[in-house]
Parts: sequence; C-alpha cells; structure tokens
Amino acid sequence: MTQAGSTSSPTEKRIVLVVDDTPDNLSLMSGLLKDEYKVKVATGGERALKIAQTDPPPQLILLDIMMPEMDGFEVIRRLKNDPKTQSIPVIFLSAKALPEDRQKGIDLGAVDYITKPIDPMMILDRVKAHIL
Repeated sequence: MTQAGSTSSPTEKRIVLVVDDTPDNLSLMSGLLKDEYKVKVATGGERALKIAQTDPPPQLILLDIMMPEMDGFEVIRRLKNDPKTQSIPVIFLSAKALPEDRQKGIDLGAVDYITKPIDPMMILDRVKAHIL
C-alpha cells in the first residue's frame, strides 16, 4: 500500500539506501529490509551521495556515522545542501551513543538517530514511520 503523495506504485518496492563501511552491518540491514524494500548499499560517503542522485532516488537513507574518508555527518550535510536530495529522510545508525552526537545528527537534519547494537523490530518500525 502506498502512502498519500507517494510516487511508488503498489507493486513497486520503496528504495532504502543503507550506508555503512562494515560488510556485516550491510548484510544484517539488507537481510532485515529486503522483504519489504528494495535495498541499495554503499560502503562510503561518496558512493552514497552518487546513489542518492539516481532516478528514482532512495526514499530513505540509513546512515552510519563512523566511516573512513567521509563521516556520516558530512554525508548528511551534503545531502541537505543539495536540492535534489535534501528531502530524503535520513536515519542515523551509529555506535556513537553520546547525547551530543545524537543532537548533532538531529541538528544536521536527520529524522531519527538509532544506536547500535540495533533492535530489528525498532529498525523496521522506524523505517516504516519515516519512509516517503
């Protein structure tokens, strides 16, 4: 079932981009989401930004913070500064559990911030709540 205002047809799966530099985390998230969503993965920020620019773009991004070369905070800064990607909801998934890290993520435009280790049901509920 599609939500009001959605551009997806009832037979099209919505696209979720999972960005994490750890293969096990990508595998875990892909396995968790694949039944309901089309999952795309990126192991770094530059690749994530390229995927976000594709047509159709992802309807939601699950974004790790601690990655080499470009951290998740910089990725979301670039996403939110680009008119083509600024409306894509971003949920941070991070081992960074300090209140100031959570606040920074929200201040940069994330719709949610989930700390690792993850609770699979929580992930599914939050993705469903925030996906366009």
